[in-house]
Amino acid sequence: MVAFQPEELLRRLEAHRVRYVVIGGVGATLHGSPLVTRDADICPAADAANLASLAAALQDLSARIRTPHSAEGIPFTCNVAFLAEASLLNLTTRLGDLDIAFEPAGTGGYVDLAARAVRFDLGEGLEVAVASLADIIRSKEAADRPKDRAALPTLRLLLERLKG
Repeated sequence: MVAFQPEELLRRLEAHRVRYVVIGGVGATLHGSPLVTRDADICPAADAANLASLAAALQDLSARIRTPHSAEGIPFTCNVAFLAEASLLNLTTRLGDLDIAFEPAGTGGYVDLAARAVRFDLGEGLEVAVASLADIIRSKEAADRPKDRAALPTLRLLLERLKG
């Protein structure tokens, strides 16, 4: 298993000028959540130029499709045409697991999330757009998976504390 290095993973996306919003557990952590996550989740812009940047970043990261049947993941043709047809990708990379959702549950995708995103400075020149905590909660409510339901009370409490 590859050690999860979320900052380095995001740094590689930034190096390739990918436009995206951090969502999921890493996004919640940046807002102050104490919950532990083992993968990074992003919602990228879906225009052709950004998909080309994303494809280059994924190639740089040696991305492979994550599956329980193969620890190394499954190779795939990482290009604009493939990414344009995808809605959700669960990947393993040389810097840890990366999930890409082009339209996360309960959202309108990148444009919707970017409108309320918050910029976080992670140091050493790395600044990333992170979905608002309210949008992360909205998406987890809509996804309604057991792991999301388990996280929601903590995230709602954090949102209330941040508001008041």
